[in-house]
Amino acid sequence: MKMIVVFEKAPRLRHIGHLDLMRAMQRALRRSGLPLCYSQGFNPHILLSFAAPLSVGMPGKREIMEVPIGEDMTAEAFRQKLSAALPPDLPCLEAHPVEDRHPAPMAQLAAAVYEAELETVPAGLPDAVARFLAQKEIPVMRKTKSGLKPADIRPMIYDLTLMGNTLRMVLALCEKATCKPDLLLDTLFAFAGAPRPRALITRTQLLGEKDGAFHPLESL
Repeated sequence: MKMIVVFEKAPRLRHIGHLDLMRAMQRALRRSGLPLCYSQGFNPHILLSFAAPLSVGMPGKREIMEVPIGEDMTAEAFRQKLSAALPPDLPCLEAHPVEDRHPAPMAQLAAAVYEAELETVPAGLPDAVARFLAQKEIPVMRKTKSGLKPADIRPMIYDLTLMGNTLRMVLALCEKATCKPDLLLDTLFAFAGAPRPRALITRTQLLGEKDGAFHPLESL
């Protein structure tokens, strides 16, 4: 049996890296008294996996991890035990039991929703967003392990909406294609001919695809 766990990484913890987050979760799971599954070998560790690492400096409202457990238990019992072992800024929001053969969240991940809270909104940004999305191609130079390479990020942008001073972005996040929100913001403001304002970017939802539509990853 496995638990798909939904948790929050609050803004106060946004500068904690992924490895530190993993260690914090492992310590909490050990303290929780839950019937966890461990790896075999000389250095057993908890069999824990995350759907997608968060960039340093980015909070996450509904992050996903998978925790195999050694015996059946209710989702609420699991959530309560884990919540009691976690700090206030790293709460366990939900738990969903699935069978062992259920695909890993990482394998089902297709996209993510981000919200960028802008310190200032340049004049003409709403019109620039509309014109930006109307382009058939959005060429950029992306950093890769082998250096900068040209890419077209337009197919990786599923939605881009300005709501007050917040840009809501739905972007591809999977093995085949990923568009980082920082790259999108740099490209958008260069297109708009305006300096990029300071912004707090939060990942608010991870999405999977089913029957041609996106759904919250934890619901698949």
